[in-house]
Amino acid sequence: MRSFLIFVLTLLPGFAFASASAEGSGFNLDMTTHFMGFLALGIFVVAYSVVMAEEFIHLRKSKPVILAAGAIWIIVAILAKNSPEGSHHLEEVLQHNLVEYASLFLFLLVAMTYINAMTERNVFEALRSWLVRKEFGYRKLFWITGIIAFFLSPIADNLTTALLMGAVVLSVGGGNPRFVGVACINIVVAANAGGAFSPFGDITTLMVWQSGHADFFEFFKLFIPSVVNFIIPATIMSFAVPDENPKIVSDVVSVKRGAFVICILFLCTIATAVSFEQFLHLPPFLGMMTGLSYLLFFGYFLRMTSPEDHPDFGQFNIFNKVSQAEWDTLFFFFGVIFCVGGLGFIGYLEIMSVTLYDGWGATNANIAMGVISALIDNIPVMFAILTMNPDMPHYQWLLITLTTGVGGSLLSIGSAAGVALMGQARGIYTFFGHLKWSWAIALGYAASIYTHYLVNG
Repeated sequence: MRSFLIFVLTLLPGFAFASASAEGSGFNLDMTTHFMGFLALGIFVVAYSVVMAEEFIHLRKSKPVILAAGAIWIIVAILAKNSPEGSHHLEEVLQHNLVEYASLFLFLLVAMTYINAMTERNVFEALRSWLVRKEFGYRKLFWITGIIAFFLSPIADNLTTALLMGAVVLSVGGGNPRFVGVACINIVVAANAGGAFSPFGDITTLMVWQSGHADFFEFFKLFIPSVVNFIIPATIMSFAVPDENPKIVSDVVSVKRGAFVICILFLCTIATAVSFEQFLHLPPFLGMMTGLSYLLFFGYFLRMTSPEDHPDFGQFNIFNKVSQAEWDTLFFFFGVIFCVGGLGFIGYLEIMSVTLYDGWGATNANIAMGVISALIDNIPVMFAILTMNPDMPHYQWLLITLTTGVGGSLLSIGSAAGVALMGQARGIYTFFGHLKWSWAIALGYAASIYTHYLVNG
């Protein structure tokens, strides 16, 4: 993704090189025109092309980027030997990337463990069953699933939210592809918009929070722009929803013992992470790991107090929930961070920084990066921006958080929520079905940026 952008930039004439380092250390190898530098860039282009084809070739996205990361750093090590200062800074840059990844990894591992625990306790399945049994009409369900997705994704993340609401839509409207297709688009837009105003709603917002460019409560300044981003396309698409009432049959699903306590503990964990960052100036991942201990002790309590004749006796094991984390995603982050870090050390991110942020200006660059995130996953886009660390006012850091968070809604492949729903509603929610409504989503995208300017500018 980003590598493709960098590749395009390297072909354009007249680029000056900035003196600031891509890693913030004041140094890079400046080997962007060396054959080995082009080779590293090509490796990343090929690897990310394979990632983008995951839906068709069924190869997990972590595999190509991990291999690319290793190959790129072999090239970086070779190039560093040709630079007097290269070897000295090599370990420093590696340590920087390792700290970035470890912080993200530990934070997400705890969040995923809690989500898996709530899933196992039937929290989400009970919500789905309740919504289905209410027998709402298609139009009412269109708005209900969208609104729930908007407010649930800031807590449960946009991917989990999209899958949950997608299951509701398929349960209710499986016999009406017209409704399912439009409702899935609405869910993707709502989940991405809702995730943009919370550090927990998307990986990109989490990265911005952990980098220190915005504190926890400052993200809520994006609430109104996010609402606009969701409401405008939802209103337009609602006219395409059939005005009918589906016939629904659904079993009653009850939550298991301790389900609501786990939900409360998750909220306490979030509060702990926020408190660590706001009041103690400690990294949020440390608060999340502390919060994991709450779940560990409660899991022990459930096992010790379950009667032997109870179905849950001996069944609840926290470490099983840890093992069920989305390891492909966690390893994918490793590959992306180290690939981008290696390309930055070679000097390619410096070209991007000068071209986009010094040449185009921060506002134009941030809007463009949001559009690019519809073609390219927003995670490498945001990590590249954080690595370049352009000198921007606080308003611009909130803008790039908004645009990379909601820009992925423009295409079905632009966000994890969209890709997941294409798999869940295969053949009904499709790339071209989403593309049909991209113009309405683009209106919401533009309106949210303008709203951000009015509210926060």
